[in-house]
Amino acid sequence: MPREILWTDAEEIGIQLQEKFPDLDPLTVRFTDLHRYVTELPGFADDPTKSNEPRLEAIQMAWHEEFQDAQD
Repeated sequence: MPREILWTDAEEIGIQLQEKFPDLDPLTVRFTDLHRYVTELPGFADDPTKSNEPRLEAIQMAWHEEFQDAQD
């Protein structure tokens, strides 16, 4: 069973999103879609209403870093 993921686990979320969407550039993803992608991850156990712009930005940047690493 996956460990529980919270909004504050930006790095872990970024890794999981990169694994789930390897060909999707995170910088093209709208925050509404990003929110949905995060809440649909296995192990996501936080309150969906606790997201905010800084948290989504942190997740997007963590995912972008994973995306960039995969391109190298």
